[in-house]
Amino acid sequence: MKAIKYIIFGIALIFASESQAQISVNVNLGSPPQWGPSGYSNVRYYYLPDVHSYYDVQTSRFIYYSGNSWVHRKSLPTQYRNYDLYNGYKVVLSDYRGNAPYGLYKQHKVKYAKGYRGAPQKSIGNKPGNGNYKSKGNNGNHKSNGNKKDKKH
Repeated sequence: MKAIKYIIFGIALIFASESQAQISVNVNLGSPPQWGPSGYSNVRYYYLPDVHSYYDVQTSRFIYYSGNSWVHRKSLPTQYRNYDLYNGYKVVLSDYRGNAPYGLYKQHKVKYAKGYRGAPQKSIGNKPGNGNYKSKGNNGNHKSNGNKKDKKH
């Protein structure tokens, strides 16, 4: 009886010593938007200086101050419904880790003021409609104007 206990105890020790605690961290980022800057597939946030907002790639949501708090929405606020995300500058926050990039908003607002342009950027995808598009207020999902040509004045 004692021998069986020692055998079971020995087998348990073998399994315990063979198994190692492994920690696997899998950061599952969402797909970057087509208007996002190319070459940055492993970042979570962009800061959009022209509209004082952030974009969370993981959740596909914009983050901006509304009323008296930061909100997470699928689109920008109505005053920016015609903002061109393809041509607007995106500051890639590659050094930020966390869930609240707006904690650094005061620094971002000063460092990347409205109109800020850093290194040239190329979007991941092409702007819909080959340049002839009309915003539907959905911040990135544009619809072509069809055969209408833009008039130059």
